[in-house]
Parts: sequence; structure tokens; C-alpha cells
Amino acid sequence: MVKEADNHSHLNLLCYAPTMITTHGIWQGDNPLDYSLPLFILQLTIIVVTTRILVFILKPLRQPRVISEILGGIILGPSLLGRNKTFAFMVFPLRSVLILETIANLGLLYFLFLVGLEMDLTVIRRTGKQALAIAISGMVLPFLIGVSFSFRITKETQVIRQGTFVLFLGVSLCITAFPVLARILAELKLLNTDLGKIAMSSALINDVCAWVLLAFAITLAENDTIPLATLWVFLSCAAFVCFCIFVVRPLIEMVIQQTPEGETVNEIYICLILSGVTISGFVTDAIGTHAVFGAFVFGLVIPNGPLSLSLIEKLEDFVSGLLLPLFFATSGLKTEITAIKGVGTWSILAVVIILSCAGKVAGTLLVALYYKMPFKEGLTLGLLMNAKGLIEMIVLNVGKDQQVLDSEAFAIMIVVALIMTAIISPLVTVVYKPAKKFIPYKRRSVQRTKPNSEFRISVCVHTPRNVPTIINLLEATNPTKRSPICVYVCHLVELTGRASAMLIVHNNRNANRQPLNCTQAQSDHIINAFENFEQHADGGVSVQPHTVMSPYSTMHEDICSFAEDKRVAIVIIPFHKQQTVDGGMESTNPAYRAINQNVLANAPCSVGILVDRGLSGSTRLAASEVSHHVAVLFFSGPDDREALAYAWRMSDHPGISLTVMRFLPGDSAVEPSESDSMRNNNTKKSGVLTVVTDTDKDREKQLDEDYINQFRAKTADNETVAYTEVVVNNGEETVAAIRSIDSMHDLFIVGRGQGNISQLTAGLTDWSECPELGAIGDLLASTDFASTVSVLVVQQYVEIGNDADPLSTPDTPTNQNVPFDGGSFANRRTPTGSASLAYHPQP
Repeated sequence: MVKEADNHSHLNLLCYAPTMITTHGIWQGDNPLDYSLPLFILQLTIIVVTTRILVFILKPLRQPRVISEILGGIILGPSLLGRNKTFAFMVFPLRSVLILETIANLGLLYFLFLVGLEMDLTVIRRTGKQALAIAISGMVLPFLIGVSFSFRITKETQVIRQGTFVLFLGVSLCITAFPVLARILAELKLLNTDLGKIAMSSALINDVCAWVLLAFAITLAENDTIPLATLWVFLSCAAFVCFCIFVVRPLIEMVIQQTPEGETVNEIYICLILSGVTISGFVTDAIGTHAVFGAFVFGLVIPNGPLSLSLIEKLEDFVSGLLLPLFFATSGLKTEITAIKGVGTWSILAVVIILSCAGKVAGTLLVALYYKMPFKEGLTLGLLMNAKGLIEMIVLNVGKDQQVLDSEAFAIMIVVALIMTAIISPLVTVVYKPAKKFIPYKRRSVQRTKPNSEFRISVCVHTPRNVPTIINLLEATNPTKRSPICVYVCHLVELTGRASAMLIVHNNRNANRQPLNCTQAQSDHIINAFENFEQHADGGVSVQPHTVMSPYSTMHEDICSFAEDKRVAIVIIPFHKQQTVDGGMESTNPAYRAINQNVLANAPCSVGILVDRGLSGSTRLAASEVSHHVAVLFFSGPDDREALAYAWRMSDHPGISLTVMRFLPGDSAVEPSESDSMRNNNTKKSGVLTVVTDTDKDREKQLDEDYINQFRAKTADNETVAYTEVVVNNGEETVAAIRSIDSMHDLFIVGRGQGNISQLTAGLTDWSECPELGAIGDLLASTDFASTVSVLVVQQYVEIGNDADPLSTPDTPTNQNVPFDGGSFANRRTPTGSASLAYHPQP
């Protein structure tokens, strides 16, 4: 205890305990919960674990993460667990609130700095009048509804500052949360649609308007009794913004110019910028606005480029994943649902939710109809614009701290935000079922595509590392002006809920523009490589790049629907393992394997999995030079015929040497037992039971013979094509035959062999690591084989009920229009040896 005397000789008693931060340990009799640091660590752990559990529980309902974070706080707060006085006193005592909210606001400060850092204001300039009109109309009606109901709620809650309360309530109801909306659109598979683009553009404009209203509301909340002070606050804010634009930005540009290209920014500058965030927050808080406003403006003036990428990489995961949930959780901890008392108040709450949501929908719908949008699309757009999130939480927390909102009004608005955001996904699913025109096309495989017609391929890329081998594979596919290749490049990006990543879907790519974030930098690198390939292909290649953003669990749906839209013949996806320096294979991401398996099961066309071990050569070579030695291992079945069809396209390339090795059973080969056949062929996929009979085997053998004979007849005069037949009796002899040629080739093309049981591969699947590649594909992809040979494992799509010759190549797709409502397709084997296109409507 220390006594201090001020200028008026008053004595102030200041009590403090320097040892109350960290404990000496339980063995010395200390209770860790009596000390601030252990208590904060426990609180942080409980909050993070609770919110993560709720994220897992609410994931099937496609609820955004903000819902789980606020609900977690409500569960831990006085509404539920906090009603237990023992729990509240031990885990969330009043003395800990100061530290918890300070850390939460520090996390909020840096998160808003990241938001400003990632925001591209040029996107707003490129948005059309339609998005601007929708954004404004979607704000006006909810604001007016909030104003009108503020008087009724004020009487119930007895809030004194009526004018400020009106503003706070109106702002909280008219805001649309851009990051939350982006997550909802991606979950509903609407992010890349025209409707999704309009919604994102409108929400971005709404976000900017919300920032202006937020600054205005905070200023009035803190200074509404002194009009002159309010004026000084606005003038000070304007001066701060000008200082950031005309002083801070040029200084940061000088730092960027002094950093050599390709090198990282000096750590000293990084530390100065991070310190500048806190200084900006201090300045804006001192002049009368919220600290987050200064951090946001400071981030906004930093140019996009290597510096912003470095800052994002260093901060984003820690701030977004750990500190930001604290802010949402503290909002829930302040919420006391029991403060909403009486049937009348609950009735008002219900009316506010219904009318504010209806106001947003009505305002948006009127403008949508004016621009001749369909009624259902306008209604869906209005529902989507009701998403709530970060800015509204800031508004409500400031209102609570400034005593503009009491406990009842605060609880009412938190509940309004939760319900309005939570009902979006279910309502949109019910209201909006896009009647996608599904045009059946017959060229769903390489085998059924005419040699002298356009060959459409969809290639999927996770990282730039996948690009060189895929480009070399496409080059080897022999693109010419007579037989051009249309390549649809899909950069697969995991949806993490970050608002910045969403913007790359909507930006028009500009070669001179700095990337907005790491994801966009990777996309630009990938697209540049494919465009360079297109420019050097002498008119035989057309490249159309796209970015597919989706959670890994549903990414296969986007890949399959994209392939359906573009009517491609084959989808090529990278193997989930990559080669290490010592020649081994290591898994890059377990989620990649699940994506591949789901694509194989649901693709509406043929699928190729590329095992990348490098594929030499990067430019078109002269006819006299040989760049690639390709081998096709042919056993039997439609997948092997598809592999041969792909290699057949390659055979005309002047730089390709093709070897087709057909494996035939010898006299000593043992037919698979009946139990083996039943075990391997009685497979239940999506409710379909398939049984392979002797008639099917005979038909498949005849199809194999016909296709092999056709291939040999067409390539008889081609000296770069070699055909050999190898007689083997068992799996061991098959492996020995393959090993005899593995060092002479740099690419193997094999069929997946789905559903086939053969004495030639007997025993090869007993120790299979990756059954999705089939027996031979798994063997070639294992570390036991040559580390320099890439492998393309192919699965063919064949439509059921096709009585026509499968070797025929129809010219054009049919003109039937069949409604499609967002379901997925499964590639199913049937008793006839073909496959059925099975349609699964979404639940």
C-alpha cells in the first residue's frame, strides 16, 4: 500500500500486489485461479474449446463461425453456465473482466488492421450501379424500422440518450457483414454465380457505409452532450485520415522501394508498422472515436504488395484464430438473456426480427425487380443481405460500454443478430433452387472424343508446384490447330472464412496489379504459367483460368459441377502425395486424398489422377527430337481403354515415343475364385449393387480386342509407336515385366481397373496403400518403383443404356434441357460393364 499526495494535498490510497500475476505453484499452497495469468489462460482455453465444439456441431447446418463464437460466449455467460455462482466466481470473476476485454480488444485492433490491409477499394469503383443501388436500398428500410422501434424499446429499457440510441439501433439493423456473407455464399455454392457476385459487391459497399456510420455513432455516443466537442472529433478524424494518406503512405512506399525485389521486408520496418497500429489506435481513441477506426485506416493506406503479404502471413492465423474469438465470446459473456423480461418484450423482439429482415428483403427486392432480376433471385439476395457479424458486434459493444444500451437492449440486439444470421442458410436453401440447365453431352470420355475436334480438359491445381508437370502433360497431349485443346484451369483454394480471399473471385486480373493476398499471389503465378503455355502453343491451346474456393469437404462438388458446366471429357487432378528430395513420396495434405476419392465417385466424365515425379521438357520440340517416352500398361476393361485413348492422342506428337504393353494370361494362370470375384465385384456404391457375370467378361474382352485392333491398324505406319504383348501367369510376373521397362520411360498411363478382378494382378492389392489408384496405379505410385517416372491413372466414364457402339464419336451434344438443383453425380459400374449417371438431389 502506497500513499500519494496530489496538488490539493488529498491522500490517495493505491493498493496493488506485484505477485498476483503469476503463481508460485500449487505445492506452495497457491490457487492458480487467484492469479491473473493462469486465470486468463484457462478462460482462453475454455472459450476456444467451446467455440470449436459449437463449430463442429453447427457445421452440418452450414452456420458461419461467428454464430458459434457468440453462442459460446452466451453459454459461458450469465445466460447459462454463468448462472452457477461457483462457476462464474471461479472461471469468470469480475476482477478478470478487465484483462479479458483488453486482450479481446487488442485482437480486434489487429484484426481490423488486417481488414484494412486486405481491402481493395478499387473493387468498389468497379461495381456497377446495380450493386450500389441494392446496397443503399438494403440499408434505408431496416434503418427506418430500427428508428421507429427504438422508441418502443426505449420506453421498456429506460435509456436516457434517445438520439444516440436511435442511431445505434438503426446502424446495427442495416449492416451487412461482408466476411460472414462470403462464407454463407461459399457454403451454399453460390459464390461464383451472378447472384453471388452481386451480393458480394453490394455487401462490400455496405461495409464501407457501415464504417462511416460506426464512426459517427461512436462520436455521438461519447460526446452527444457537447456539440462543439463532436465537431472537434470529426475534424480530428479528418486530420488523422489525411495524415495517414499524405504522410504515412509515402513513408511506407519509400520502405517498399528500398527493399530489393524478391527479398523480404526488413524486420525493423515490420516492427515499426505493427507499433504504428497501436499508435493509430491510441490516437483515434484519444480524439474520441474507437481505437479500431485508427487501426483500420492505418491498414487501408498500406499499399498491396510484398509488404502487405508479409504482414498478413505473420498476423492472420494468430489474430483470426485465437484473439478474435475472444471478442465475440466477450459479447456473449455480456449477454444476459434473462434480462429480456415479459411477454411484451419478447413480442417486440420477434416483431423487430421479422420487420428488420423484411425491410432488408423488401428494399433489395424492389431494386432487383427494377433491374429485371427474377423474383426468386431478388428474394434470395434480400435474405443474404441480412448477414450480421463483426461491425454490428462493435456497435453493440460500444453502445453497451457507453451506456447507450442497457442489458436488456443489448441482449435483444445480440439475439436479433444471431437469429437473422442463422436463418439465412436454411431459408435460402428452401427459397432458391436454381433451375440449372443441364445439357447432356456425349463426349464424357477421351475415347468418345473425335481426334480432329476440340478436346476439353479440366485440370485442378493446389499449389504452383503442380503446374510444370501438368503443363508438360498437356503439351504431350499434342494440341494442334486441327485438334485444339481447351484447358479449364481450376486453382483449388480452401475456404477459410477470410474475407480477403473471397475478393480474388471477383477481381479482374491485371498483370500490373499487386496481389491482394497470398492466395491471389499463388493464383497469379499459376495463371501466368498457363497463359505463357497458351502463347507458345501456336494456336492449339485455349486456357480459361478459374479459382474454386470451397471447404475441402465439399470441394469435389464444385469440381464436378464445373466439369459438367464446361462439358469436359476428362478431369485431371494431382495425387495427394509429392516426391521428396530422397525420391520417396510424402503426403502433402490428407484432405487432397478425400477430394480425389470423391471426384472419382461423383465425376460426370472421365478422371485422371496425376502422380507427379517430374516430366522433363517444357517447350515444343522439333519432329526429329524425342522428349517423352510414354508407356501404356493394358490389361482389360473400360479404364484401360480410356488410358489407351489418351495415349493415342499423344502418339501423333513429334516428340513422343509410345509403347503399349498388353498383358495376356498364360496357360498357368489361375482364374480368380468365385469368392474373390464376389468380394471384389459385389460393391455397394450409393445404394447400387453391381455383379459382374461371365457374359459381361466376354463382352469386355470383345471390346478390348476391337479397340486394340483399331489402334494397331491406325498406328501401323507410325515408327514412334510400339506394341508388345506380354504373357504372364500371376501378379509376380506382372510386376517383373513392368520393372523391366520402368527405367526406359518417364510417364506411365494406366487404367484404374475399377471393379475388375484379374489373375494377372492377383495379390497386388493385399498391401495396397492407395486403393483409389487401382492395383497397377498403386504399384507404380509406391516408393518401390522408379523415382523418375510420373503416372497418370485413368478412370473412364461410360453412360448407362447406351446401345450404340462405345467406339463411336458423336458430333454434337443433345439439346435436352433437364433441370438441375445442385445435386451431385456418381460414376457407377453396372452389370453391363458400363456406368450409370446417378443423380443425387441435395438434402
